[in-house]
Amino acid sequence: MYCRDFQLPGDSGLALGSVGWKIGSVLRRWYNPVADVTVLSTGIMAKTKTQFVCQQCGRTTARQMGRCPNCGAWNSMVEQIVAEPAKGPGRHPAAGPISVPRRLTEIESVAESRLPLNIEEFSRVLGGGIVPGSVVLVGGDPGIGKSTLLLQLAMLMAESAGPVLYVSGEESERQIKMRAARLAQQQSDGPSAPLAEDLYLVTETDLEAILQHVENVKPRLLVVDSIQTAYLQDLTSAAGSVSQVRECAARLQRVAKATGIAIFLIGHVTKEGTIAGPRVLEHIVDTVLYLEGDRYQAYRLLRSVKNRFGPTSEVGVFEMREQGMLEVANPSEAFLAERMVNAPGSAIAVTMEGTRPLLVEIQGLTTPTTFGNPRRTPNGVDFNRLLLITAVLTRRVGLKLGDQDVFVNVVGGLKVSEPAADLAIAVAIASSGRDRPAIADMAFVGEIGLSGELRAVSQLSSRLREANKLGFKRVVAPKLVRQSEPWPEGMQVIQARSVREALEQALLSRE
Repeated sequence: MYCRDFQLPGDSGLALGSVGWKIGSVLRRWYNPVADVTVLSTGIMAKTKTQFVCQQCGRTTARQMGRCPNCGAWNSMVEQIVAEPAKGPGRHPAAGPISVPRRLTEIESVAESRLPLNIEEFSRVLGGGIVPGSVVLVGGDPGIGKSTLLLQLAMLMAESAGPVLYVSGEESERQIKMRAARLAQQQSDGPSAPLAEDLYLVTETDLEAILQHVENVKPRLLVVDSIQTAYLQDLTSAAGSVSQVRECAARLQRVAKATGIAIFLIGHVTKEGTIAGPRVLEHIVDTVLYLEGDRYQAYRLLRSVKNRFGPTSEVGVFEMREQGMLEVANPSEAFLAERMVNAPGSAIAVTMEGTRPLLVEIQGLTTPTTFGNPRRTPNGVDFNRLLLITAVLTRRVGLKLGDQDVFVNVVGGLKVSEPAADLAIAVAIASSGRDRPAIADMAFVGEIGLSGELRAVSQLSSRLREANKLGFKRVVAPKLVRQSEPWPEGMQVIQARSVREALEQALLSRE
């Protein structure tokens, strides 16, 4: 059934045609023209449109859903009002000038100059300095040290490069100055230390006001803490929503490319450890950095996940102290400082973090289980990787772990995800299970396959040089088909085809 002459007068409720007068009389009883309506230009009352937007991936649906059908996040659908797009000629006010295509040969090739950075570990992660006009996103858990690290960066850049604008949406200017004065005093080892004259602080969340401050100050570097607190008045959604984060980041990116100002954005993370907001945020920026580490440990790792101007997966190591975030020049030596020599269940792995080799201690412990199913508890190691290694040790080596709880720990609060650490994990578990310590001056490199074989790893020469520099004279590595570079002088490389052969070489015999 359908109704003819269907119309909605502005002050007379619902009026239907003669065919649908019965339906119209029923609708008049529940129709409320006051609740949830908007007055249009024609005088007709129209209902406000809403939609539900996932705060993780930006997926939109017409109804509330407990779980996002796109990314699978629970309780992430938030209701938002749909604003009618403005109709009319012309480009969007933030679209910028009209672009003109040019031939590749007509474009001038200019070497990209970088702003030097006095923090060597930070400079290493960025690829050798700060690129003017770049947008860098720094994420990390609450209290990990993001604001402290970027405040140190802002203070140093204000002294060497020029004006720096630090915008905070979470702290006042007095709070930031107190932290800056404490950092400057601790680093100078004196009763008082001068603060940077060209460092400007402002507490602001309105992006239009922030851009006005940028136009007045004309800084070389802009720090926004954090992007989730910034908002645009043109959007009806709250600060931190998908649309606000996306549009604010896009507006800041256009400002960076047009003016050459380097912009650092601090981003909140979700409980899964990813940057809060839409995934497109990581695509808008040029570089994505994560500050990682255990809050109960002093060491912090600044890891590069994306970098358009340098290598990815690069890592800088810092130590959190009263002076702020201090660089660790030799992280391998720091991670092995408290190692107990000739202790069962300890093995040294040579891993690669970006282009930097790191030596870390991996501890393993096996103990009889008191439950029906034995536990596998990793700390700093992937859980599925631990299950694979224990299965290979049980099946291929004959180590009885079916009635043993297995614990694996990476010393220093580090997280090792590289398969090259498989052999060190296996040696640590076997050393504890057989109560036989591994040789003290021996390190281990190799990926373990399901057949118990050892597979080759990349950049073996760099790993061997780092181990040799720290005093390790022997390294157990997979057998190579062809040796591309000579071994470091004074180092013995023991090549093994299987885990069984590696364990025979690694573990000391019982006296």
